[in-house]
Amino acid sequence: MALRISAQEFIDSVLDAGSFHSWDTAPVDVHPDEQYRAELEAAAAKSGVDESVITGVGTVHGRHVAVIACEFAFLAGSIGVAAAERIVLAVERATREKLPLLASPTSGGTRMQEGTLAFVQMVKIAAAVTAHKAAHLGYLVYLRNPTTGGVFASWGSLGHVTAAEPGALVGFLGPRVYQALYHEAFPEGVQTAENLSQKGVIDGVVPLAGVRQLVHRMLRVLTEPTVIDASAGPAVTSADDVPDVPAWQSVMLSRRTERPGIRQLLRHAAAAQVPLSGTGQGESDRTVLVSLARFRGASCVLFGQDRSGQSAARTMGPGALREARRAMRLADELRLPLVLVIDTLGASLSKEAEERGLAPEIARCLADLVTLPTPTVSVLLGQGTGGGALALLPADRVLCAQNGWLAPLPPEGASAIVHRDTTHAPQMAAAQGIRSRDLLRDGVVDGVIPEFPDAAEEPTEFAKRVGAAVARELGVLVGQDPTLRYRRRLERYRKLGLPR
Repeated sequence: MALRISAQEFIDSVLDAGSFHSWDTAPVDVHPDEQYRAELEAAAAKSGVDESVITGVGTVHGRHVAVIACEFAFLAGSIGVAAAERIVLAVERATREKLPLLASPTSGGTRMQEGTLAFVQMVKIAAAVTAHKAAHLGYLVYLRNPTTGGVFASWGSLGHVTAAEPGALVGFLGPRVYQALYHEAFPEGVQTAENLSQKGVIDGVVPLAGVRQLVHRMLRVLTEPTVIDASAGPAVTSADDVPDVPAWQSVMLSRRTERPGIRQLLRHAAAAQVPLSGTGQGESDRTVLVSLARFRGASCVLFGQDRSGQSAARTMGPGALREARRAMRLADELRLPLVLVIDTLGASLSKEAEERGLAPEIARCLADLVTLPTPTVSVLLGQGTGGGALALLPADRVLCAQNGWLAPLPPEGASAIVHRDTTHAPQMAAAQGIRSRDLLRDGVVDGVIPEFPDAAEEPTEFAKRVGAAVARELGVLVGQDPTLRYRRRLERYRKLGLPR
């Protein structure tokens, strides 16, 4: 087994050299009996620390961050009354000083020597972390090997972003306890960082050497001010200035395999990004992507449909929409704008999707998005088919790529309903007003991002153009009065389609 990362090694690896300042005072006296006192003294001698956690403040590339790090060498990183009090005091101080918080647990869980009193300490830790998040301050968790028990089931699972050490044992019930209770080994490969990342429980697996860069990118998104980029011109805002091409042509161009999607947008237009994964609740849909990102001086939470992860056999399911709602919660908690990218050939039509609540999730997305307090921008990047597209639409500002489109069904589906065949799809596309020119005329979108002549022919420049348009809209929205902006959004969708 590889050597475990100590608390001091973690701090030295992540923070700027010499920047760490301890917040710790002498641990609370828990009045241990003679045997427990001897165990505490032995643990201190072995680990070189006076409790199972170290707390303090330091900087990463000059930006301040509060730190809580477990020390496994001190009684397996277990949490008792004194350790819990140290954690809570650190979280509360970080909240008062408006500092983002980096926590790195490695623990066997509750300290058995203190029993139930130690067990219930997780409640007050969870409460303190929740208050910190309610103050719209970032909380990043890095799980070290191992993290189990009440620690994982409380402050280890509340991060806005959660990563883990490669190969780390991460789970609720430790395998040794499981075997003692049930007289059989816990199934292999379940309680691993890699498996939990794949299943959407945590966001990713990052080696210690990469944590500093991860924290740096997150702090950039959270702390750098939004600046309007004057060089980013507005999208086309007059329908007459959008090329008058057949709707079916746009549909076919939007389906080109070479057409750039959300991944190209991040690659070519984002100055910083922190990729996330899954709902945090055991679901991960590979047809969507979520990230913290920064475009030309504007930070945001980015969520969108990933065309590279979709096919006729793999379309977005209810889990994708639950990931969208996670992105909405993140934007609200972090007080960051939300950017949504629509690029879907349609939601999943299957028994599983129906039974897992696809339609209710579309409804919840619509309700959450249209009432979200933070600024929102939606981008119709390509195909916009059905409820899966509509769920990401109702934003403060809606942009559309020149060959993007929005329809209740793919034109072939509309043709099948009206004409009982699919051969009338081009006529249905024209009649339904699905193309960018029509959407701009009807007030569904606010601007059209040009393609010269097709995004697939200029993927890099197109992605940069989209990023610039998004940044400009974010810069304007962030500067608006929140109450007025919110009222305008509701009024917009209240009046959409009515005579002007």
